[in-house]
Amino acid sequence: MALLGGFFGPSKDEVWSQLSSELGAEFSESGFFKNGKVVLNYNNWEITLDTYTVHTGKTHVTYTRMRAPYVNKDGFRFTIYRKSIFSWLGKAFGMQDIELGDSFFDEDFIIQGEPESTVIKLFSNRKLKELIQKQSQIHFQVKDDEGWFAAKFPEGVDELYFQVVGVIKDKERLKSLFDLFAMMLEELCKIGSAYDKEPGISLNEEK
Repeated sequence: MALLGGFFGPSKDEVWSQLSSELGAEFSESGFFKNGKVVLNYNNWEITLDTYTVHTGKTHVTYTRMRAPYVNKDGFRFTIYRKSIFSWLGKAFGMQDIELGDSFFDEDFIIQGEPESTVIKLFSNRKLKELIQKQSQIHFQVKDDEGWFAAKFPEGVDELYFQVVGVIKDKERLKSLFDLFAMMLEELCKIGSAYDKEPGISLNEEK
């Protein structure tokens, strides 16, 4: 096992367990029919890091995701992701990207959301943009509940949601991602788009 560890590096559970200790979070290791996860309680919010796998025929794709339900005060939504050769698809479906007037940021990212004035106000925070730029891959958004087979949220509760393809085992990147979630939740409160109170739902309650 030590030899394999030398070839492939530490496992996800090893990295995530260390991460939990350093953050003061709770860690649940992987097992049969369940993926390991890290749960950080920050102020009145619960931020959960885990993985999930999508099976399509003979192939499967694993994603790393981070989620945090919160009380959405005004229904504000946004999506941000790095530009790629497929970015034109969003515009083809009528989603207009928003320019912030920051040439370095606007060249690398596509931001969509409404109202536009709130998007611009939110992303005027320099530190927030720095944390986003630290993520080599990012798809970060505010979304509703997760559909028929996952968490159903009470009315007025939405979810701050991040996902990328693959398993992230870079501890510093994961720390930066937790920082991004914490700052984003605080900023949503500052601009009047979130309440700093418990959303009344946990993604980690036993079913």
